[in-house]
Amino acid sequence: MKALKLLFFADRYHLRKYGRSVSDCAYFAMKHGPVASEAKNIAEESPRLDNRSRSYAKRYVHKDDPYHFSSVGEVDDAVLSKTDKEALDFAWQNFGHYSEFRLRDITHHYPEWKRHAHALSSGRLRVGIKCSDFFDEPEPGYNPCHELSKKDREIARELYLDSETVANLWK
Repeated sequence: MKALKLLFFADRYHLRKYGRSVSDCAYFAMKHGPVASEAKNIAEESPRLDNRSRSYAKRYVHKDDPYHFSSVGEVDDAVLSKTDKEALDFAWQNFGHYSEFRLRDITHHYPEWKRHAHALSSGRLRVGIKCSDFFDEPEPGYNPCHELSKKDREIARELYLDSETVANLWK
């Protein structure tokens, strides 16, 4: 869970600063906070993964038990940009000292999870998160993961939504 929460903070930072996430994962609000779906599938060695993805993941991640996994290979630098590494460093430096459960509690103060809290408490297992919601501000006192003025936040959100629209035209 800790790795998934740190990925959330890296994605939030990178999206706010550079207009795309590091992971390019779909996000869902779940009981323990926002979750990058594909990353969760990799961590859990989910049968949803195709053989190619499963084989690639096993070169880097080993499932120790149902709740813990460890790194077994060096980072594949070819798949990370300089800004991806910056975002991952940001997440580790700002949130890496917290336990997995403290990170869960922290993520519950971010609007992309909080707006789905009622549905989750009513029995839903997961609710899709719109990544454009990452541009909203967390509760006061919580790290926004790259400070933006209100004007810059709206411009960044609009640019992100425009890029999503263009990407969907190519699908």
